[in-house]
Amino acid sequence: MSAVPSTLRAFFSDHPRLALAFSGGTDSAYLLYAALACGCDVRAYCAQSAFQPAFEREDALRLARQLGAELRLVPVDPLRDAAIRLNPADRCYHCKRAVFAALTAAARAEGYDTMIDGTNASDDAGDRPGMRALQEMNVLSPLRLCGIAKAQVREYSREAGLFTWDKPAYACLATRVPAGTALTAELLQRIETAEAALFALGFTDFRCRVYHGAARLQFRSDQLEAAAARHAEIRGALSPHFDIILLDTEDRG
Repeated sequence: MSAVPSTLRAFFSDHPRLALAFSGGTDSAYLLYAALACGCDVRAYCAQSAFQPAFEREDALRLARQLGAELRLVPVDPLRDAAIRLNPADRCYHCKRAVFAALTAAARAEGYDTMIDGTNASDDAGDRPGMRALQEMNVLSPLRLCGIAKAQVREYSREAGLFTWDKPAYACLATRVPAGTALTAELLQRIETAEAALFALGFTDFRCRVYHGAARLQFRSDQLEAAAARHAEIRGALSPHFDIILLDTEDRG
């Protein structure tokens, strides 16, 4: 178990039966691997909503199959809650509570009373209002508790042979919409489809943000020059979804 540090092994020894909030991203994928490697009775619960793109769900299913893990897809509709739909500045707090309430209920119905998530030691609580919701709901974050940062998660994942080891971080689709702009399933679908078109063009680390009704595209510096050179191609691919396509020339960071 060289890909599982002693601190994390100790956590799983103390918590042998767990439910994992599973997104298909690097952090939760590694946690699922580590829990299984340590002999835990762990079951993964993946939220299905308009906020998560289809490829994330497919990655979650693929990783679960790779590890031989049990995975439950849990339907959630955050847009039913006005505190989320109206997209206030603290939307993430309300959304986290809604999603984890659904995941926790599904897990408890199957006898899993301890819920964990993939928050790591690199995640800044000051930038993550959803962390307050996790604390209030007694969700444990083993990576953060054990002081394991994102770079270490990627290295351990690479050692474990997980295809998610170098997967770019991917925040939920609602983060593409500025606070105060109401969220709709139709708008989120347009964003998802536009980002899928960018993936199809070969780009891998970007955001399609909504800016006064336009699509504002942000790329990392290593892809920004290519995006500028292919702007006409990008505009053609995204024009069915947005009338105006803007290229942000600042590095997405």
